[in-house]
Amino acid sequence: MDKSHQESHIEPSRFYCFGVLVTDQVALPAAPSQLVLSLFPGVDLLGRGFEAEGFSVVRGPDLIYGSDIRQFRAVAGRFDGVIGGPPCPDFSKARRSEPSGYGLEMLAEFRRVVLEARPTWWLMENVAGVPDMVLPGYSHQRIDINASECGLQQNRLRHFQFGHGDGLVLTVKRLPVRTDVEPCCTASEGSQLGKRDWLRFCQLQGLRDGIDLPAFTLGARYRAVGNGVPVDMARMMASGILSLRGSDDVRVCQCGCGREVEGRARLAKPACRKRQQRKRDSVGVIRSSSVTL
Repeated sequence: MDKSHQESHIEPSRFYCFGVLVTDQVALPAAPSQLVLSLFPGVDLLGRGFEAEGFSVVRGPDLIYGSDIRQFRAVAGRFDGVIGGPPCPDFSKARRSEPSGYGLEMLAEFRRVVLEARPTWWLMENVAGVPDMVLPGYSHQRIDINASECGLQQNRLRHFQFGHGDGLVLTVKRLPVRTDVEPCCTASEGSQLGKRDWLRFCQLQGLRDGIDLPAFTLGARYRAVGNGVPVDMARMMASGILSLRGSDDVRVCQCGCGREVEGRARLAKPACRKRQQRKRDSVGVIRSSSVTL
């Protein structure tokens, strides 16, 4: 067999793609189940969790990459879902100054993009004091969940709001609460004395092998990861979205935890009753604004 014939011969069930041998034994990843737009992504721990559950994630603009959501326009009907966590300092209990108005502005931008994109569903993460994001044409749920309920070794409460165009219900299947927790990861930890080492900080946020951010300063790295939704928590929410049910098929706890209840029960656990009472007793929590319609 001459050399030219040898070079042209390819065995059955084999082919070359850009010089790389591919055989029929290669296990290709499953096709993405849904296409999702991630807003205010940062380093997008939220989007990473959705990707781990089989979603295809398109990342929108973010200031840390020099782009601004206020210049972004969405195309209607292209995305199955929109996710994101608008900046929350104006609504945080840790805020030490008067609200700047930026938080409400960014909530309005999230609202605008969702209404432009017209996805089947949307999911927003923020702090508990954020206003209701009630959008025309979508149902509305508020869900609180702690990182310690997601298999993570930190105590950090996160707050989600969810809407669906057909009124489907999101339920969250939590893991047993971990008791061996560490203090929560915050965006400011990088500037503190005694901060945890970088790998440990990432692991507590669900990044088991850390994350390489060579263009970021040390403080910016901690800030970017600390601001993110823990990956395991994002996966739990994504898994719930893959298992949505009709409102006639499931009833959820009234405290906002997203747990399913049965029979005549209104609350899932004793802790839910306490949470309801705290909500009744709380004052100064914003419940209406320009983003609530």
